[in-house]
Amino acid sequence: MNIEELKVCVEKALEEIRPFLVADGGNISLVSITKDVVSVQLEGACLGCSVNQMTLKNGVEETIKRYAPQIKRVIEINGITF
Repeated sequence: MNIEELKVCVEKALEEIRPFLVADGGNISLVSITKDVVSVQLEGACLGCSVNQMTLKNGVEETIKRYAPQIKRVIEINGITF
C-alpha cells in the first residue's frame, strides 16, 4: 500500500470516529503519516478533555488500525500550526 492509499484508509477511519467527537464538541484532523505512525490533532472540546488520551488510544488508534493494520501507533500533536 502506498502513502496515498494509506492516507485514504486513515481518513476513512477518522470519518468513522469523528461523529462521536463532534457530538462532544470536538474534532480530529490528520497531521501526518510517517512510516507506521499517524499524527493527529485533537480540536475543540477534545483539547481540554480529561479522557482525551483514552479516546486517542481506545477509540482513534483502534479504529485506524482496523483500516490500516500496518499502523503501529497514533500520536497527538496539539498547539502547532502546519
